[in-house]
Amino acid sequence: MVDLDQINQNILHELESDARISNIDLADRVGLSPSACLRRVQELERSGVIQGYRAIINPAVRGAEITVFVLVGLSEHLKKDAETFERAMERSPMVRECHNVTGAVEYLLRVEVPDLGAYKSFHADVLGTQTQVHSITSYICLASPKDERA
Repeated sequence: MVDLDQINQNILHELESDARISNIDLADRVGLSPSACLRRVQELERSGVIQGYRAIINPAVRGAEITVFVLVGLSEHLKKDAETFERAMERSPMVRECHNVTGAVEYLLRVEVPDLGAYKSFHADVLGTQTQVHSITSYICLASPKDERA
């Protein structure tokens, strides 16, 4: 694993804020020469500290006006049930995130849909067809005053 000294931490902070920053500007902000900065960024990428770069797309452009957080409990705690559920979530384009969590339920989903009718269909036709699903609790997102996903 790469040493996350203060300079590397500063590089990561700057890249989290703006992954499109030029190497020259990044080097200037973290107090390195451009060549030293580039070597550090490449090492952070190679070692897996930086796992990738993403564009943040406005969900409304995709027709996703509503975000729903969904807690899903499975009826059994068998590996095959979890794998079957995860494959079904991977196939659903409305499921933007699927997290296996600890606690009273097994999964937390972030689902983006155009409207409540679309969520009702997802609820019935996707989640409702998974025989291993025991419980579904939906939370409609009203606003996201802090969202640092990139």
